[in-house]
Parts: sequence; C-alpha cells; structure tokens
Amino acid sequence: MEGRKWEDINKDILVNVLGRVGMESLLLDVPFVCKSWYKASREPQCWEHLIFPTFIKPDDIDDIWWQPEIPDRGFIERLEMTYQENLSATAFVKFIVNRSCGNATIIKLPGGCTEEALEYVANECPRLKGLAVGSYNEFINSIIVKFISKWKNLEMLRLGKYHLKEIIPEIGLHCNNFIWLSAPYTYIGKDEASALVSSLSELKYLDLHGGDFEKEALVMILQGCKQLVRLDISQSFGFDDDDAEIIELASHIPAFKCEGSIIAPDWLDDDYIDHDDLVYDSSFFD
Repeated sequence: MEGRKWEDINKDILVNVLGRVGMESLLLDVPFVCKSWYKASREPQCWEHLIFPTFIKPDDIDDIWWQPEIPDRGFIERLEMTYQENLSATAFVKFIVNRSCGNATIIKLPGGCTEEALEYVANECPRLKGLAVGSYNEFINSIIVKFISKWKNLEMLRLGKYHLKEIIPEIGLHCNNFIWLSAPYTYIGKDEASALVSSLSELKYLDLHGGDFEKEALVMILQGCKQLVRLDISQSFGFDDDDAEIIELASHIPAFKCEGSIIAPDWLDDDYIDHDDLVYDSSFFD
C-alpha cells in the first residue's frame, strides 16, 4: 500500500501545525514543499503569532550588514535572497501583518521598529492580546502610549525600561482583560507604584527584575496588587532580598522572586555614577 502523500494531509490540521513552526520556516521552507502546503501557509490562521527577528535593517540604513554580527542574520539573508527584495523594518512588518488579515493575537516587534510600523500594527491588528516591544525599541517605548486604546483585547505587554507611568493608566482605561506586564530594568518610584495600584490592581503577573526601586514604592505594590500570582523583582536595587518586611508582604504571592536584590552598595556615589549606566548595564550582574 502506498504511503499517504504530504499534500493529502487534512487542511485544518495542516494549518494548525503550520501556525506553530515560526516565521522563518513559514516564509522560507513550508511554501516550497508542495502546492497544498504553499496554499495552507497563506491562510491567516497561520499568522496569528508574529515573532519577528530581533533585528531587521532599519529604514535609514542602506546596507543590511551595518552590524557584522547581528542576530538572525541568516534569516534576513535567506529572506532577501528568496524574495529578491531589500526589506526595511517598516516594509517587513507591513508585509507580515498583511498575511494575518487582522487575525494576529501575539506580536513581538523587531528591533528598529518605526512609528509607521507600530501605527500599522495598531490599525491592522485589533485582536491583539500580547505585545512585546523590547529594549531595542526605546523610541517605540516612548510613543506606544498613543496606540494602547486600539487594543481593547490586550492581556500581556512587555516594555523596555522607560515611560511606565505614562502607559499604565492607558492600559487600565482601555484594556479590561489585562493581566501580565513585564518591564525589566525600570525605575519604580511612588508615581509608578501609584499608577500600578490604581490602574492595574487586578494584575496577575508582574516582571520588574533588574529594576531600581524606592522601597516605599515596592511596599505600595505589594499592598495594593492583591491578585498577583507571580512577581519577579530579582537582581534589583533599593532593598535586600532578605528584607523581612518585603518577604512578609509578598507571602501571599505563590511565585515570588527577589534573589540577588540589594540596597545600593556603599561605594555608589550618585554625584558621579550615572543611574542608567549602572542599572541597565547587564554586565553589572554577571
């Protein structure tokens, strides 16, 4: 008896599988297996989770090899060879978002993302539930607040290290199902803590590892966000990881991490050490 052919696989099952293989395979491998797989790869259901490469060529750079050792270089090189196009970050984001036909629910933006690309995502992805901006998009982190109102279904957001207190009230106002926030290496003062408690008191997952805390602000969060089931404040400044008050206040949180956190060391002198250089330099924690 002849074995079943690849093209005979049930289309619904095939689409379900292809939606899990990742962007690189979906663009550069799957379409070339056979005609039925090519057609299946164009189904919007395959493009619900859009995990972009870490880096794509910025719009204002002519040469893709502007950094010789950029991550995902092989993916970008294959992409341009296959499609014979020199895609910028904005063009690539639009190209991929169009494949989803408004069905995208999870998006991880590439480094070098532009305001034009972000606005396109905001307008064309109304079903978005999860968005990761990342620390390579500092400009996008500063303007994303303008687009939060577009994503009524947003549940999860990963930000870079700035502009937290501006974004939180907008999330609380427009995103009724929001439960998961990640903003590592962020300064958390009383303003940021107050915004979290007043706008996102029902938050369940909060990742602020590597942050710089005012202890009073951390106390506010622990006392005000009673629905937390996971809180990561490890490797942070502003409190010790064995602080009895903090541990007691966090005792209701099933998954609580504060390992490696310390009050600023004695040798730290605010007059000559720049806060950002210290807290946001990952080598400091190596």
